[in-house]
Amino acid sequence: MKNQFYSNEEEHHESENQPIPPQPELLTPPPQKVNPRGVIQFLMIIGQIEGHILLPPNNKATKYEHVIPQLVMCAENPETDGLLVLLNTMGGDVEAGLALAELIAHLGKPTVSLVLGGGHSIGVPLAVSASYSFIAPSATMTIHPVRMNGTIVGAPQTYEYFNKTQDRVEDFIVAHSQITHERLTALMMDTKTLAQDVGTILIGEEAVQEGIIDEVGGLHSAMERLYELIGKG
Repeated sequence: MKNQFYSNEEEHHESENQPIPPQPELLTPPPQKVNPRGVIQFLMIIGQIEGHILLPPNNKATKYEHVIPQLVMCAENPETDGLLVLLNTMGGDVEAGLALAELIAHLGKPTVSLVLGGGHSIGVPLAVSASYSFIAPSATMTIHPVRMNGTIVGAPQTYEYFNKTQDRVEDFIVAHSQITHERLTALMMDTKTLAQDVGTILIGEEAVQEGIIDEVGGLHSAMERLYELIGKG
């Protein structure tokens, strides 16, 4: 009986010394891999830029009241190091487009834009608002004056309003790109390119040659450039 007692006691101590296998609920997930080159936030501007007037539900649109909070959060988030803007837009509301362009231009962090497919009309200020801009070889940009749909009052004040709005767009593009004011105006007022309209279509390298876009490239080039800007900052 005594030997049996000691035998049970030894088995008890041996079981205490054995490691307890980890329980499923106690297992911690592996740490997430952090990119040492920086954390990039992506912003997609696709379709038509919707302003104060709602577009039909069958239109592909980017709502500026949704994008503005994203830009503000990107600016104040300490874990975000840079912003990459991907553009494939036909343009849209001038006020909304300029508002987004101003936020991107003064974000306080490195920014890079990439025109994919198209960056037309008010998409031009959005493309040049970044610290550095790219355009895909097959992408296009349409440069044309400010236009308005609906009833227009035929009065001198209306003409003056159009001129002021046009100056706002042109001044922003010139301030954030390498094109001159005179050349930009000439491209906008060209009557030989577009049917039933005035303006100019620039494809890939042509936008770079005109000084609107910095470089022809794709997603990899845009991300590498943004990482460089993050490293310099």
